[in-house]
Amino acid sequence: MSDTPTTVSFGYEDVAPEEKTRRVGEVFASVAKRYDIMNDLMSAGMHRVWKDDFVRALRPRAGEHILDMAGGTGDIAFRIEASGAEVTVADINPNMLEVGIERAAQKGITSMVWREENAEKLSFPDRSFDGYTIAFGIRNVTDIPAALKEAHRVLKFGGRFFCLEFSTTEWPGFGEIYDVYSEKLVPRIGEFVAKDGDSYRYLIESIRRFPKMPEFAAMIETAGFKNVKYRPILGGAVAIHSGWKI
Repeated sequence: MSDTPTTVSFGYEDVAPEEKTRRVGEVFASVAKRYDIMNDLMSAGMHRVWKDDFVRALRPRAGEHILDMAGGTGDIAFRIEASGAEVTVADINPNMLEVGIERAAQKGITSMVWREENAEKLSFPDRSFDGYTIAFGIRNVTDIPAALKEAHRVLKFGGRFFCLEFSTTEWPGFGEIYDVYSEKLVPRIGEFVAKDGDSYRYLIESIRRFPKMPEFAAMIETAGFKNVKYRPILGGAVAIHSGWKI
């Protein structure tokens, strides 16, 4: 595992690691039941298209074992489950898992496993999964290098890592428009719709502090993955990162 840094980012603040873990937990406990609204606000509704694209890139197959980390509400897992793959949904936040379990019951899906897990220290044995996914969750992890090493550890040889995350767009002009929308309007809309502007403000700030695409790709390589690639969406406002354990 990596040595935990003395301070980490919580939005625009630098705080102790345990403080970030606690405060991120509070954010997601607050927004769990409004998770879809949160993503609609942050992506102008486009997150549904991005998630479809993400799962297509993963190419799950029947009989595979896939770990969907930070996937509590099931958005990614339900898409993967349709392929016939066996899905374990893991999340550090029990409130998020409760929402996912309720949604699975409503859909009549009983095949998925739901586990409360810390991405930095998973309880699964080495080489347990064919695939590891994490969508819009890695930037909320306190020790990202530790989480990436754990992802590598629990994957079988030949297993694949896929991450969908907000990033920094490289399109001239679009970045400025998106900054105004996200930093000025999203927290206000979050306050109006969800009565929680502060949580939405943190989530936007966390995007600004997240490493740019090449930097995050280098972190994935450092964790031991090979053939690391990233594919920008909207010039990099969102990116799909991937790597293989070989």
